[in-house]
Amino acid sequence: MTTPFALPPREGKPRKRGLTAMIDFGPDEMGWTGVRGVEDLLECAADYIDYGKIYALNALLLPEGVASRVAKLYRDYDVTPFAGGILFEYAYEKNALDGFSAHLKKLNLMGFEISENYITLEDDERRGFIDRFQKEGFEVVYEFGRKKPDTPMSIGQLGEIVADMESCGIGHVIVEQSELDMLREAEPQALDALPKQPWFEKILIEGDPYHFPKQHVDLIKDYGPDVNLANIAAGQVMRLEGFRRGIGRGVNYSILDASEGY
Repeated sequence: MTTPFALPPREGKPRKRGLTAMIDFGPDEMGWTGVRGVEDLLECAADYIDYGKIYALNALLLPEGVASRVAKLYRDYDVTPFAGGILFEYAYEKNALDGFSAHLKKLNLMGFEISENYITLEDDERRGFIDRFQKEGFEVVYEFGRKKPDTPMSIGQLGEIVADMESCGIGHVIVEQSELDMLREAEPQALDALPKQPWFEKILIEGDPYHFPKQHVDLIKDYGPDVNLANIAAGQVMRLEGFRRGIGRGVNYSILDASEGY
């Protein structure tokens, strides 16, 4: 019997493990994601992208027609688009959440991230926003953590957040890169406990696009090829998928080692 000449299969969409949330910076050195750029990217890599996050305030910075067409392209290729949390935080600070909602609906961008990078929400307030916007038809994503944390988070604290968000109907929590960096500096061994948590598959760990590929290879080595990763730049998606499958110098082309099981 002839062995098929193909890569070993990986779990397809919708998947629970090995999620890749791409960050769309717009036309940028990290990937030229105007309308034609996004379409070219998705023709090649849509199978490897689960979420497309519209960076920061780009849903306001980009022309409405462009933002709307980009959001549609993601949906057409079975990628879930959502606006980044800074857009929500800006609307919150400006007391303009009604206008925020109307703008996203106008773009037909029916997903966004609630984050607390710079604002602070009380528990009831956070749950109230999630409930409100879910009832309006939005898919709400939650990101835990601050851009400049004051104290290291704990694994237990993160577990409580994941459980709370799950009770609100949110299946995955994105973990802010700065929180992980501070915990790693304060307690280097603490992150070793992450993959042992029963909720580990419910978090997406942010990578730093500026520390690609070393940081991303280290995350795969530490947590396995099916680790859920966020903030993957458009120009990094294909190489990351290769790393997941054992392809690339960074992972020593482990796909060629039958004992690795890729």
